[in-house]
Amino acid sequence: MKAEKEYIVIKGCGAISPLGSNPGDIAQAYTSGIPAFKTTFHQEQPTPVAVLPEKAEHQLQDLLKQNPNYKHLDKSVLMAVFAARQAAEQAGWLQEGFTDHDLGVNIGSSRGATGLFEQHLDTFQQRQLTASASPTTTLGNLSSWVAHAVNAGGAQISHSITCSTALMAVANAAAWLKAGMAKRFLAGGTEAPLTDFTIAQMKAIGIYSKLHNHTYPCQPYAMVKQNTFVLGEGAAVLALELEPASIITPGTIVIEAIGLGFESIKSKTGISADGLNFQQSMQHALHQLPDNERTVDLIITHTPGTAAGDTAELNAISSVFKEGLPAITTNKFLLGHTLGASGALSLQYALYILQSQTFPTLHYTNNLPFSASHKKYKRIMVNAAGFGGNAASIILKQL
Repeated sequence: MKAEKEYIVIKGCGAISPLGSNPGDIAQAYTSGIPAFKTTFHQEQPTPVAVLPEKAEHQLQDLLKQNPNYKHLDKSVLMAVFAARQAAEQAGWLQEGFTDHDLGVNIGSSRGATGLFEQHLDTFQQRQLTASASPTTTLGNLSSWVAHAVNAGGAQISHSITCSTALMAVANAAAWLKAGMAKRFLAGGTEAPLTDFTIAQMKAIGIYSKLHNHTYPCQPYAMVKQNTFVLGEGAAVLALELEPASIITPGTIVIEAIGLGFESIKSKTGISADGLNFQQSMQHALHQLPDNERTVDLIITHTPGTAAGDTAELNAISSVFKEGLPAITTNKFLLGHTLGASGALSLQYALYILQSQTFPTLHYTNNLPFSASHKKYKRIMVNAAGFGGNAASIILKQL
């Protein structure tokens, strides 16, 4: 007897980003297409960044009041807790006073407690280091504090694989669910990189945008040989569960395929001109689809606004989809690159597109490489890649 098909179902999604901190505000931000950048002064130079809106900052302050221990945590952890509780609440998993040993947590971050680490380093140089320095800056405290916040008693995993981190967390969660090692999983990414040292690192690579006085300082696909990378902050977490096809209702959004890719490191960022890592991850995901359906309607690209990175991914898409190129879009022109959280925020963007069947126009360019038109977006691929030559591709489908 043939086993019934099962799907990884998205039961909820929580997010906090420069676009907002609840589904309604974020949807309105995408509908309006208004970017969320501001200019700050970094090392006496005007520098564009994407920060949380005032309402979201107030909500984080309210969160601090719920637990006296939260005041010792990095902003990346607080945003992860906020997004995870939102996702768990949507899924109906929040139960006070009850520890759910079947609920696992995997939250990733490219750089972890960056702001707090820099603060502790400063106090160390002044010979005033506190006892909280080590436990609050280890990467593991991401998932452990999220687990406490949602009463999860299952696996508690924190990890970093640079900017692919969030998609890798979802891949890991899917593996645990399919292996029967958990019944429910919260997976995603968080990043609070708007610190002097982190911004300086991006500038040192030579990729940071100089378009501080432009409405769109981050310009993926602009087809102009300049770098327009801009840092943003945020977090997004998905509530995932494995369900048999027979109980899934029409309109449900599922994770249909997960692809991974790697290539040899030949530069400081691990980017090759042909985007071999992207080619591998996209092909890996597509080969998990039915033989006669190995295509997608839309790709939410990684494209951080760097000349080399954007070109490599577009070259990879052209190579993989030789016929019937899908449409492409990105959310980084609105909220910048949130590093380890970017993949999860792109998944949240995919949910918005599947539900609304629209996405904002890139007003700064008329040179969009692929602009295929579809009557309905049912299958969306989300790409992410990071330093070290890694890449991941996840395909969402609305049943």
